[in-house]
Amino acid sequence: MKVSKLLAGLFFCAASLGAYAQQPIVIKFSHVVAADTPKGKAAEMFAKKAADMTKGKVKVEVYANSTLYKDKEEMEALQLGAVQMLAPSLAKFGPLGVKEFEVFDLPFIFSDYDALRKVTNGAVGKQLLTKLEPKGIRGLAYWDNGFKSFSANNPIKAPTDLKGKKMRIQSSKVLEEQMRSLGSLPQQMAFSEVYQALQTGVVDGTENPISNLYTQKMHEVQKHLTLTEHGYLGYAVIVNKKFWDGLPADIRQQLEQAMEESTRYANQIAKVENDSALDAVKKSGKTSVYTPTKEERLAFKKALIPVHQKMEGRVGKDVIQAVYKDTGFKPDSL
Repeated sequence: MKVSKLLAGLFFCAASLGAYAQQPIVIKFSHVVAADTPKGKAAEMFAKKAADMTKGKVKVEVYANSTLYKDKEEMEALQLGAVQMLAPSLAKFGPLGVKEFEVFDLPFIFSDYDALRKVTNGAVGKQLLTKLEPKGIRGLAYWDNGFKSFSANNPIKAPTDLKGKKMRIQSSKVLEEQMRSLGSLPQQMAFSEVYQALQTGVVDGTENPISNLYTQKMHEVQKHLTLTEHGYLGYAVIVNKKFWDGLPADIRQQLEQAMEESTRYANQIAKVENDSALDAVKKSGKTSVYTPTKEERLAFKKALIPVHQKMEGRVGKDVIQAVYKDTGFKPDSL
């Protein structure tokens, strides 16, 4: 009797272990934008690719629109292991202590996506990601959102049109200096709070790629949008390093392949999504969209390029010069 009970117990344990072994590895992927943005769609693509390539051994749960963590909470949650994956905007790494990432916030440092890609796919991009590892974070990829434009409730045709305006920004010393260079009053605020702040007049305006402006319905509470495309907004896909290093080598390799394919997808759709959102904003009739002339755009450049030199002490002159070298940017040629 005792032997049969023991055998039954062992069989139960073995069955339980077998069932446990078949449970998928869960990756909680949290982000703060809408599911139908470039980042939101890329996150869903990664979830699908991860499931396919690991044959169901990994399940990626995507939490969009700050449903799990808000801007200021998500990085700590990742470091504590409460969530395994994020795709925060590159500005988020400055407050974390890796100030070099704020090079991406410098106005007009990237002329187009080709110039940008030389950095994100090159040595500078890789070196920046490795600086996250002492923080317990592994950087996997860069995902585009797009180039930012200014919106407000007054026409914006010259830098002076933003003087005295309360402008929402992410937490970034570079973006603070950018707004001050325009005579604006920078207001740091979580992304999830921006619509209400614009609606109630807590802030007067903001800067966004058009897909963010449209999907968060900010165009409904902003009368004017000027296509300055003065700055870049992108993301780094990051994971908790301890979690990532603890994955079986074959699973990690499959996930890296899934991320590589999802990154290509993310960066292909970013411009398409922003162009589509711009059309939708125009059709809505709620926001007047203005394209600056060559001379007006040059005036914004002349007002904002000095931010580069002012921020050398924070971002690192060597990092800025390395980006200049990769992109061919010449600040003195304006």
